[in-house]
Amino acid sequence: MVRRRSDAVPELPAGARLAVPVMAATGGSGRTTVARLLGAGLAASGSTVVLDLAPRLSSPWPALLAGRRAGGLAALPPGSPLSRSAVRRACAVDADADGTSWHILSDGQEWHAQPLALPENPAAWYQLAAIGGWQAVVADTVHPLAHDLLGARCAGETGRTRGWYDLPYAVPVLCAAATAQGMRILQQAVMVLHAEGLPLKRTVVALVSTGDGRPPVAVRAGAAMLTPRTAAVVQVPYDPHIRAHSLAAARLRSRTLQAAAQLTGAVLAAAHAAWGHPLPDAPRPAPVTPTVTAS
Repeated sequence: MVRRRSDAVPELPAGARLAVPVMAATGGSGRTTVARLLGAGLAASGSTVVLDLAPRLSSPWPALLAGRRAGGLAALPPGSPLSRSAVRRACAVDADADGTSWHILSDGQEWHAQPLALPENPAAWYQLAAIGGWQAVVADTVHPLAHDLLGARCAGETGRTRGWYDLPYAVPVLCAAATAQGMRILQQAVMVLHAEGLPLKRTVVALVSTGDGRPPVAVRAGAAMLTPRTAAVVQVPYDPHIRAHSLAAARLRSRTLQAAAQLTGAVLAAAHAAWGHPLPDAPRPAPVTPTVTAS
């Protein structure tokens, strides 16, 4: 992804930490694509990490990281103190053609290795990011946010979606396929978020197109309804390079680059609207044990 000077984004203060959980109510919503675009976009603002929360055999990230000699999550011993250098050594590094780079932390073990029991508590991932010292943290989540909220309410628990919202300086991004069905599922999820009292005004929506051409009428109407209720609604166009090469796509269409810049700008604008400009320093996270555990 090549960034032009006109696409410059404001820098994050050295002591700030912006949390950007990328969530969806269902699979096939373009969540991982949006997470990668945001990782690249926010890297121009400060040191950035993309956290892969998916189990290894269901995640596209390990294939991208193959051969990069990163220890990944398995290199972080459970129950042991972690240093910044150890956490960063476990990461793979991705970069734009212009040299802007960011970290990716995933489970890069061989397919037959013992699966890791990744923590569900968002605070554990936030603590890991704090140890790593990153200014922007993009989390590629896997839980279905609407079902998660309803299940948590019925069980009398906090739930992962609310846990991400409650993190310091968190701007969630909700993804949905730009189809009539995708919009219906998204609108239902937004209704649940509203019922639970979660702050839609610092929530960014990404509508990911599944093909060329103008979005369906239901998508355009839904986007118009969501725009005044959320921080921003961004259309992510169909890009054949992403479809063909997944996360490894390097030659992105100019429209995709523009959408990535809009996503990044919307996230930063929502953060500044909520907490001021520049962002305050991040608080020191409370201890969470364990950070990463092996089954």
